[in-house]
Amino acid sequence: MPTTLERREQPTDTSELRPIARDELTAKIDRGESFALVETLSPEQFREGHLPRAVNVPADRVSELAPSLLPDKQAEIVTYCSSRTCHAPSDVARELMAMGYANVRHYAGGKADWTFAGLPIER
Repeated sequence: MPTTLERREQPTDTSELRPIARDELTAKIDRGESFALVETLSPEQFREGHLPRAVNVPADRVSELAPSLLPDKQAEIVTYCSSRTCHAPSDVARELMAMGYANVRHYAGGKADWTFAGLPIER
């Protein structure tokens, strides 16, 4: 039987990602709730436009940027990308969970779903 220390060091089960729908995400933003919204695209794509309040954590820089941009491992984090065909938000969510972040969700629709609904993009 593993010791308590060995159990803690084993990776978190990241197979079950929790999605968030556009309506829930817009409500959280409108209410000013405290959570981190993470765009997983390149810095160039982030500069072209991103969801309100988003920070940029490209999929290939998660381990480098997460500790400074997402210091609270208990805070809610929502990842997103360009559209449903992009896998970066779920990959980044899994990596964050493996790093010990406890409350990670992903918005699968991404910027395409957001702009289709006529919601604002920040530049």
